[in-house]
Amino acid sequence: MSKLPRFARFGNELYTGKRSYNFVGRYKLWFTVAAAAILLSILIPVVKGGFNLGIDFRGGSEFTVSGVEKTEVSVGEEAVAGVVSGSDPRVTNISPGTMRIQTEELSDDQTLEVKAALAEDYGVSEENVTSTFIGPTWGNDVSRQALVGLVVFVALAAILMALYFRTWKMSLAAITGLLAVMITTAGLYSLSGFEVTPSAIIGFLTVLSYSLYDTVVVFDKIRENTANLEKQTKRTFAEQVNLAVNQTLVRSINTSVVAVLPVASVLFIGAYLLGAGTLKDLSLALFIGIILGTLGTLFVAAPLYAWLRRKEPEIVKQAKRVNDQRTHSERSAAVPTAAT
Repeated sequence: MSKLPRFARFGNELYTGKRSYNFVGRYKLWFTVAAAAILLSILIPVVKGGFNLGIDFRGGSEFTVSGVEKTEVSVGEEAVAGVVSGSDPRVTNISPGTMRIQTEELSDDQTLEVKAALAEDYGVSEENVTSTFIGPTWGNDVSRQALVGLVVFVALAAILMALYFRTWKMSLAAITGLLAVMITTAGLYSLSGFEVTPSAIIGFLTVLSYSLYDTVVVFDKIRENTANLEKQTKRTFAEQVNLAVNQTLVRSINTSVVAVLPVASVLFIGAYLLGAGTLKDLSLALFIGIILGTLGTLFVAAPLYAWLRRKEPEIVKQAKRVNDQRTHSERSAAVPTAAT
């Protein structure tokens, strides 16, 4: 019989329990690492003075210059500075031949002057320069709607998880893992210095959905392994949870890789090599979040569920039965067989 491919054999050994990684047993280490990551993720925006909010959230004036040959950021900065002294414009090459310039709120006269200066410095006609204005009220509305959307998503996820698994402890573990992913993703995004845009918020919510999906897959296996627990004498509840995590590990890896590869292509090839700057915010949020979503399920949600149930009377009794059975088996194996 031909041998299984190495990765397939690896997955088979994880599923049967021949090979196992102690995700649940080392929960103190994982919780400490997760707590440190969450703390750092909270401190990063504080130290940096907040998130780098895009114009949709902070308001201001925006100019788009198309058909340019010179894509240097300094050209746009100097054009704006020549009209509005002391201005700190954000100039981005959003696609080949197209520049985006964002400034604070400008008057009508300043807008016309900046438009003319950009057309002249970039060597295009004024018809190639478009301008828009986003007021602070719009920015506040977008921020409020994003926050409401996030709160509603988390609340609905918690309720649906509790109803689906019929236990609030599994829901609590899943939502805790989700919050850990959410905070660390936001912290790393802040560290990158990328703008927080509506596209980034969409990517952020997509990440939460992905993380929740991965958690449901693992928790479904946990529920299957721990069914009829009172009759099980081979493994304790915590060991069954750990087995479920190992059994779904290959699937989690495969799903993550399949999801990350196209996002990485968009981020590194589209955004950096091809200069599609409008894709960076969305792809970075997805790239960070997909990876952290998988890790959150493996190292936070599943171990936390086992920890939450560790002192339940039936769990304690079942663990005692398993340990007694093992002790009995070990003693039986240690008794020498009488010679015939």
